[in-house]
Amino acid sequence: MFTQATDEIARSARAWLARLAGERRLAARTVAGYGRDLDGFLAFLAAHRGGPVRSAELAGLEPADLRAWLAARQNRGYARSSTARALAAVRGFLRFLERTRDIACPAARAIRLGCVHRALPRALAAEEAEILAASALERAGGAPWLALRDRALLLLLWGSGLRIGEALGLSRQALGPDPAALRTLGIRGKGGRERVVPVLPEVAQALAAYCAACPWPLSAEQPVFRGARGGPLQPAVVQRRVRALRVALGLPETATPHALRHSFATHLLEDGADLRSIQELLGHRNLSTTQIYTRVEVERLLALHALHHPRG
Repeated sequence: MFTQATDEIARSARAWLARLAGERRLAARTVAGYGRDLDGFLAFLAAHRGGPVRSAELAGLEPADLRAWLAARQNRGYARSSTARALAAVRGFLRFLERTRDIACPAARAIRLGCVHRALPRALAAEEAEILAASALERAGGAPWLALRDRALLLLLWGSGLRIGEALGLSRQALGPDPAALRTLGIRGKGGRERVVPVLPEVAQALAAYCAACPWPLSAEQPVFRGARGGPLQPAVVQRRVRALRVALGLPETATPHALRHSFATHLLEDGADLRSIQELLGHRNLSTTQIYTRVEVERLLALHALHHPRG
């Protein structure tokens, strides 16, 4: 047990279990169950991070790491009650480390069991994504340049798989002297990780049309996407705009700006792209985060089988 952790972490894990049995007088079966839960978590984290679990890995845990573990348990079919116990075990051990080894892990306190359900992406169908982006022009309620801005932004989220914050943080300089000729973008994502994403010709043309129409000066270092009064465009404004389009078009509530990024990844997977490539394009630090999308694709295939098989 605890073979996927360093000796010091394994010793701490055994000391924690001994404390549960001795000071807290938990039943032997309960202690054994906590031990298996913790061992499973450490094994997942070792594979997730690519090596034996050290104190530095535990201190540096991020909410995304814990959500990936919860999602992996759901994908394997663990009951919610079982996962609740496993999460309690992991939290208990991390609190023990904080008291005895001064290893703090704030992320563990922030995670709730409900995060396992939010970890699964909900993608739009390709037709829905296309309609949403196109409708920004057709259903514009303000100045024409705002409609061009919204269309360019939505196409960029779907066509390049950007997070909304990454897109809104792009500077005019990042688009190069001629946005219409843009074919790749350099993105600095979460944790300062850098990646290069492709830009489709349609997206480049939409960006160029917006830049040409924007009435505000687009200096090199300032954000390229501007609000109606010339300041940086805020995520809440984009969310309200997409919500209005979604209602007008009768699209599902899952049609959000972030759903376009999910759609980018899911559509690539459906067309045969490998997970490593999708991981690079999305800027995920760990492959296990990207593997969440395989669950979505499997569910889609099962639904198609049930719908179309003569014995379904």
